[in-house]
Amino acid sequence: MNLYPAIGLNETLAVGSIEEFLSAHELAELETIMDRFAGQDHVRAVHDQLRTDSIHEIPGQSAAVAMSTYEPNGRVEITGIPSEAESLLQAAFDRARPRISRTLPSVTSCRPWTYVEYGPRQHITAHLDGIAPDPTSWPRQIAGISVTLRSTHTGGDFFVETTADDSLWDPALTGPVPGYQPDMSFAHDGADNSSPWFAAMPRTRWTVSPAAGTALLYGSQLAHGTQPVHTGRCRKFISWLFADQP
Repeated sequence: MNLYPAIGLNETLAVGSIEEFLSAHELAELETIMDRFAGQDHVRAVHDQLRTDSIHEIPGQSAAVAMSTYEPNGRVEITGIPSEAESLLQAAFDRARPRISRTLPSVTSCRPWTYVEYGPRQHITAHLDGIAPDPTSWPRQIAGISVTLRSTHTGGDFFVETTADDSLWDPALTGPVPGYQPDMSFAHDGADNSSPWFAAMPRTRWTVSPAAGTALLYGSQLAHGTQPVHTGRCRKFISWLFADQP
């Protein structure tokens, strides 16, 4: 059995779901952990109103510009979540790996998880995560993963956007690249709303409101985001699935 299959374009454009990625008991445990941790006034302030950095980056731009581009109305964003939450989520990933591999066979690891929370009017604008700043290097980001906790929010649906527009793809990266299938293509850098070409690119939006505990999988070269929350707070964990160097 080949433990390191060549990465294919379809993996980086894939969309999928893992139902019951988290059990009801695990959901309750995670909610308790995050209520206790994020419920502290100083913790919430640091990761909400006072936050000055972001997991998102725009080359050549400040963190403030990246935040206003990706999350124009803000959000709670907590990296370095409590260790008991991280351990529980990594165990869920390990348990789900056979099912993940059907859609994403090259994935070998899950990066540390981030907790995010959206209140009314808050959302994430459409963007691509990308494979890596240099997609010919290792490790290679194959897909994102998100799982929503139980809540009573309305709105906030997750979406992906598909397109057949050739402007998405970088013609400078052609020819066989080790570790990829021969027909691999690579998206242009700057595939977010900071780039006029991306904002103008025609796309078709597909939306979903997954059940609590269901993990959504979305390829690193697939545009995605969330619609604004109307009421309540949408709480979720997100991470990224990687192919590590053989």
